[in-house]
Amino acid sequence: MAGNVIELTDDNFESEVLKSSVPVLVDIGATWCGPCKALAPILQGLANDAAGKYKVAKLDIDDAASTARKYRVMSVPTVLVFHGGQLKAQHVGLTNKETLLKLLGS
Repeated sequence: MAGNVIELTDDNFESEVLKSSVPVLVDIGATWCGPCKALAPILQGLANDAAGKYKVAKLDIDDAASTARKYRVMSVPTVLVFHGGQLKAQHVGLTNKETLLKLLGS
């Protein structure tokens, strides 16, 4: 994923997500996951519309297994929304832009 979507790792998760001053939508997926690939353009659109109101980030479950385990991710795609360093919302499976925006608003 490119553009305005932040690539997360176990090393930068805290600084990019937990210490963020704005809400962060984290897409946890994998390169081998079909539904994850279908979700990618939706996330890119959200990232392009963010305008400083929130951040959109991507975490590969295979490359950042420690973080995925910490948040008990059992299936991909899983979308987590963090604000103020806390997990505020979660959605498992392919979804649409409207649902993701609602998650960001919670």
